[in-house]
Amino acid sequence: MKTIWTRPASVFFLAFFCCALWGSAAPFIKFGYTLFSIETNAIDQILMFAGFRFSLAGVLVIAIGSVVCRRPLVPRKEDWIPIGVLAFFQTAGQYFFYYIGVAHASGVSAALITGTGAFISLLVAALIFRYEKMTVYKSVGCLLGFLGIWVLNGMRWDVGFAWLGEGLILISQFFSAFSAAFIKKYSQSRNAMLLSGYQFLCGGLLLWTGGRCLGESPIPQASWKGWLVLLYLALVSALAYSIWSYLLKYNKMSKIGMYQCWIPLVGVIWSAVLLQEGSQAFSSFTLFALVLIILGIGCVNKEETS
Repeated sequence: MKTIWTRPASVFFLAFFCCALWGSAAPFIKFGYTLFSIETNAIDQILMFAGFRFSLAGVLVIAIGSVVCRRPLVPRKEDWIPIGVLAFFQTAGQYFFYYIGVAHASGVSAALITGTGAFISLLVAALIFRYEKMTVYKSVGCLLGFLGIWVLNGMRWDVGFAWLGEGLILISQFFSAFSAAFIKKYSQSRNAMLLSGYQFLCGGLLLWTGGRCLGESPIPQASWKGWLVLLYLALVSALAYSIWSYLLKYNKMSKIGMYQCWIPLVGVIWSAVLLQEGSQAFSSFTLFALVLIILGIGCVNKEETS
């Protein structure tokens, strides 16, 4: 029986909506750093900024889920281990590396590297969790995706690629891949919004606590624009991850992963507009890398006919 989570038209719209939101995340995070006067080396403030975002996202998901389910979303005893695993991989682990990496990379680079998450998710799903079967097309797609990162950085690993910036963002995508696999596993027998809400809340508190332990400086005050950006980022997480969890629950990871090709495209556009990174966004290297990543994701999801 087909539902809204399996019908091709609704899957396309919902997945595109999620990836459009995610594509805006990197440039809006960097914009938020500017509005809150957070320096790139202030790791404590960066982690507290991230922790506040995801704690707020968790509260929003729990509240919305309680309304949708017409009952309070309260975890059972057996739910806490899955919540803890997801809090570590999806929020605390992934965004510890991502937020620090974004502070030391351009919005364009962050968006394009995030787009490679589809390939890493496929490798994790196929080689570790055995959810997918590797095919020739999928192998070629992965190769094209990682080739795109190489092209983005001037076809050299020692120029334009900083492990404190782009390197940490790439590491965060491995955490994201494992979290997607665990979401598919745990959501089969549990409420996806309950898992999403509480893992955000727990992961956000871990990030906030980590930031407080690293320094005693609070997040600098910002204007209403700064808090509006922070609220937007919380909504990005609350809406996108909740919808994505249901899509992963009812569909193959590779089928849903194909839509991640929109993340770098949206991210590049937002970076050009919001961060004035037009010179990098529309350079020949960036555009060629973008084409390779999109073609790679298309190959990943092309079924073999032989």
